[in-house]
Amino acid sequence: MAVLARPGVTVQERTAAATWWKAAWGSLSRWPAIPALIVVLFVVCALFGPWIAPHDAFATNLRARLTAPAWAGGSGGYVLGADQLGRDIFSRIIVGARTSFIVALVALAFGSVLGSVIGLAAAFLGGRTDAIIMRVADAAISFPIIVLALLLATVMGPGLVPVVLSAALVLWAQFSRLIRSEVLAVKEREFVTLARVTGASNARLMFVHILPNVLNSVLVLLTLQLGFVILLEATLSFLGAGIPPPTPTWGEMVASGRAYIASAWWLTLFPGIAIALVVMAFNLIGDWLRDHLDPRLRQL
Repeated sequence: MAVLARPGVTVQERTAAATWWKAAWGSLSRWPAIPALIVVLFVVCALFGPWIAPHDAFATNLRARLTAPAWAGGSGGYVLGADQLGRDIFSRIIVGARTSFIVALVALAFGSVLGSVIGLAAAFLGGRTDAIIMRVADAAISFPIIVLALLLATVMGPGLVPVVLSAALVLWAQFSRLIRSEVLAVKEREFVTLARVTGASNARLMFVHILPNVLNSVLVLLTLQLGFVILLEATLSFLGAGIPPPTPTWGEMVASGRAYIASAWWLTLFPGIAIALVVMAFNLIGDWLRDHLDPRLRQL
């Protein structure tokens, strides 16, 4: 029996569809599944932490003080053990993800938007404006971010605002330098020249014709910098310049467990593992996006 082809679909169209599905499946098969799963768990904990945590992250129970993990001979109610105040380590790690998520989201939103606009304007305008902006960006990048955060924490007091400001004041410079280099290459292409000839304004050239062609690089840098901001927040909390107690943060949990590291190693080990896994996951996904969004790397 002859197989009738579906009307309206040519052989070329079926071949093109098969090629597209093959390419899509090949790309999906190379997707970093484990880092993506870690990121999804991190986001879920950040959004729904207080509801999915097995214990109240703020409740103390001195009877369970320094209880070992359940699988290491401790109480069955504490999967990863309890801290020096009897608070569940597992629950505090889950709830503490929200702090890292908020800091990373706000700092990157502010730094990426501001840096992209400044870098776009610097590359498009050129001349003295470009030189001044780039020198300011160089100064911002060269200034030690930990020192900046400690200065802000001293003036404003420990909290969310100094951490976000210190991260954003460095991130905008990195985004501006990246966008400037990309725009310098894009603005000389033919479609920009044609748009200029047809009478397009500078604003339209920048935000309609040039900016969409550099957003891939912004997305890659965003993903890579997420791990950096999370690590920065943990470092500042470890130094006492981050979010003050009793709000659970991974860096503060590592710092508070230092005095008990010889006898209660789980106080510092598990928050440290959480930091390392999330930072590594974002970096691996950022590398994957860079390899797939950069046409020069796709051709290798």
